[in-house]
Amino acid sequence: MRQLTKLFGTAVIFFGLTVCNALSSETSPHFDTLIRGGLIYDGAGNAPFVGDLGITDDRITALGALQNATADTVIDAQGKAVSPGFINMIGWGVTSLIIDGRGLSDITQGITLEVFGEGNSMGPLSPAMKKEFPKYWGGLSPEWTSLGEYLEFLENKGVAPNVASFIGATTPRIHVLGQDDVDPSPEQMQRMQELVREAMREGAVGVASSLIYTPASFAETEELIALAKAASEYGGIYASHLRNEGKQIFSALEELLTIAREAEIPAEIYHIKIAHPPSWDRFDAVLTRIEAARAEGIKITADMYPYPAGSTGLDAVMPAWVKAGGIDAWIARMQDPDTRQTLAQQMREDSDDWDNRLASGGAETVMLVEFQNPKLKHLAGKTLAEVALMRKQSPEETAMDLVIEDRTRVGAMYFNQSEDVVRKAIQQPWVSFCTDAVTIAAEGDALLNHRHPRTYGTFPRVLGHYVRELNLLTLEQAINRASGLPATNLSLRNRGFLREGYFADVLVFDPETIIDQATFQRPHQYAVGMEHVFINGIAVIANSVPTGATPGRVVRGPGWTGWQ
Repeated sequence: MRQLTKLFGTAVIFFGLTVCNALSSETSPHFDTLIRGGLIYDGAGNAPFVGDLGITDDRITALGALQNATADTVIDAQGKAVSPGFINMIGWGVTSLIIDGRGLSDITQGITLEVFGEGNSMGPLSPAMKKEFPKYWGGLSPEWTSLGEYLEFLENKGVAPNVASFIGATTPRIHVLGQDDVDPSPEQMQRMQELVREAMREGAVGVASSLIYTPASFAETEELIALAKAASEYGGIYASHLRNEGKQIFSALEELLTIAREAEIPAEIYHIKIAHPPSWDRFDAVLTRIEAARAEGIKITADMYPYPAGSTGLDAVMPAWVKAGGIDAWIARMQDPDTRQTLAQQMREDSDDWDNRLASGGAETVMLVEFQNPKLKHLAGKTLAEVALMRKQSPEETAMDLVIEDRTRVGAMYFNQSEDVVRKAIQQPWVSFCTDAVTIAAEGDALLNHRHPRTYGTFPRVLGHYVRELNLLTLEQAINRASGLPATNLSLRNRGFLREGYFADVLVFDPETIIDQATFQRPHQYAVGMEHVFINGIAVIANSVPTGATPGRVVRGPGWTGWQ
C-alpha cells in the first residue's frame, strides 16, 4: 500500500482548490461516462489528486469534483489510478492490425496510440514497391499508395488503438533509388525530400531511420540530413535506430547529433541500449554525451523497452553487402558456395565496420522466434546453436539456410543486453517507452510463433516491476513518460494529458497489481491490472475484459494540412 498511502496524502490539496474547472454544486451535468473518485494522474508528472473525470462523446469534458453529476456509465475508481492512455513510440502492428484490429496485446497494456515508421513506413509506395510488397509483409497486397492513405485505411477498416506514423527514411530511398548501394544525385535527393514533405503534409510526425538494416545502411549522413531538413520544415522530428549499438556506439551517436544540429530538428534515439556485451560499461559515457548535447540546446530524447534482450531478424548477423538488392538477391548470393564461405567467415568476426549481433554474443544468445514457412515453425523458441546442432551445421550456415528456406529475414531474439543498462536508462527523464513489436492476440496461429515478452508486457512491466517493486521512478514520472512526454515530443494536439477538451484516451488501473506476465519462455500472456481503457471516449476494455470495440483514429503530426 506504499503508493496509495503516499498518494492519498496529496489528496487534501485537491479539496482546497478549484481544480480543473470543477463544476459547482448547483449544476447537475450529465456525461456519457463518469469515472469517480480515482487518483488522477494528469500525464505531466504532477502529483495526483483524488477526483472525478467526465467523458462526453470523444472528449474529456470535465475534471474535478463532480458530486452532482450523472452519467450513462459510472465507474468507481476509488484506490485506482486514472491516467492518460499510453503512447507506444515503436509499434509494428502495421499489418497485424489489418488482420486483427482488436490490438489485444497492446490495449491490455494501456496503449491507446501506436506510432509506426521505424525506418520503413507503409507509404509512399511506387508501383515497383507495391509489386514487391507481399515478399516483405507476409503476402499482403497494399490497398493504398501514400502514407496518409494507409493510415486512413486502418481507421476505416476499424482498429482499437489510434495510429500515427513517421515516414521511414528507407521508404523514399527505395522509392527513388531501389534496394542497391547507390548515392542519390541532386535531382534524386530533391525527389526524396519531396516525398518526405508530402508525407508530412498528410500527417506524418517526422522522418525515421533504421540504420543497421539494408538498404537503410547505404544512406550517408548527408542524405539523412537532407530528409530531416524536409521534415523540420513541417515541425517534425527525426528518430533513428542508430547505425551501431555496440562497438561503434559513440560514432553512431555523433551522427545522430550531427543530423539534429544541421537539420535544426529534435531527435529521438530509438530503443536506447548497448547490444554488445564487451561495451556495456560504456553506457554511462553515452548518457553523459547525451546530457551534454541537451545542455548545448539540441533536443535529444529516447525511448526504450524494459528488457535485457532485443528482437530483430537474422539479417542482423550478416553484413550489408550480402543483402543489397532485396530478399531475392540476398538469397541468391547465399546459394553460391564461394559467397557462403566468405560470408560465414565475416559472420564470425566481431567487426568494427558493422554491428554483428552473432559474433558479439554467440549462437547460444540468439533465439529463433518467427517463421513464415509452416515447416519451420516448430523451431520457434530454440536457439540458433540448438538448431545448428540438430542440422549438424555451423551456426553461420544454419542462419543462411533458414533465411533461404523461409524467404524472410527470420525473426530472432538476441540476449546481448544488460539489466544494469536497462535500469539506468529507465531513470532518465527524457526516455519514453516502446514495445517495438507487432500487435496480436494470444490465440490461434499467433501461438505458432514465439515472441519477445515486450509484445505483451512493456508498459505494465515499467509500472509494476520498475516503479512498484524496484522504486526506480515514481508512478507519476512513469505515467508522464508513457503519455505526456511522447505526446509533447511528437507535437500531438489534444493527446497525452488528462485535460478538459482533450481526446478521451483514458486508463483506469490498479497500481498495486498491474504487472506483466509474459516471459521469454512463455511470451503469449496478457498483462494484468488494466481495468478500463477508453480510446476516443469508447471503452475497449471494461472491467478488465476487452469489448471488441475499434474506435481508433489517425493521429496526425504538426504538418498536416487539415490543421489549416
